[in-house]
Amino acid sequence: MKQSDYRSIEITRRGRVLTLTMNRPASLNAVNAELHEELSRVFTDAAKDAESDIVVLTGAGRAFCAGGDVEWMQDAIDNPDSFETTVAEAKAIVFSLIDCEKPTIARINGPAVGLGATLALFCDISFAAEKAYLADPHVSIGMVAGDGGAVIWPQLIGFARAKEFLLTGDRIAAPRAAEIGLINHAVPGDELDAAVDAFADRLAGGATKAIRWSKVTTNIALRQLATAMMDAGLAYEALTNVSADHQRLVNEFREAAARRRT
Repeated sequence: MKQSDYRSIEITRRGRVLTLTMNRPASLNAVNAELHEELSRVFTDAAKDAESDIVVLTGAGRAFCAGGDVEWMQDAIDNPDSFETTVAEAKAIVFSLIDCEKPTIARINGPAVGLGATLALFCDISFAAEKAYLADPHVSIGMVAGDGGAVIWPQLIGFARAKEFLLTGDRIAAPRAAEIGLINHAVPGDELDAAVDAFADRLAGGATKAIRWSKVTTNIALRQLATAMMDAGLAYEALTNVSADHQRLVNEFREAAARRRT
């Protein structure tokens, strides 16, 4: 992998561990068009990378990923045809994470919201700082959680809990998320790096082929589920992209952000 191929994702290495850092810290790593496009291919590139066996995904600064960038949302409303590209990229993000044979570890250093939560939860193993939280508040901006949230949340915490969180957008603090099985581990913030490094090194020092293909086998059912659900979820999300509710809630979000800046 070459850093020159990416502008919004920082690529670093530690032995056979490859770390991908979403690098828009000023916006809490909110996903804009550029980052979304890069996410749609970075896991395919990581899978092909000959110099690594483990992939760690994280965010720069104080957040993992704050979800979609609100100005990008407005652009999608103003130019609904552009959502076709977003849909294709969203499918590529989910399926490239599922299909990457290398174990993927989410290092959740701060809030993981919307697409950020989807990215974290589709990783194989997740470690979060205790002060972090996860949420999928698509409904809070008048959209369907079609980018993968409706696929992965029920598989981790069951349908009843998943629907509670997907239909409300409520936040889940990292310790609670670990308790109910949404993530693997919640650790003190100053221990996050050590915990991720130790687990990554454990996998990197193991039987690489056995580990990879155990993941592949486990993910067969998840891939089948994603294949059955993603098109419908993204189609519904596209419909809500042009809804009056979505525009109203995006306006409210932008106005609230403007007030905070003044």
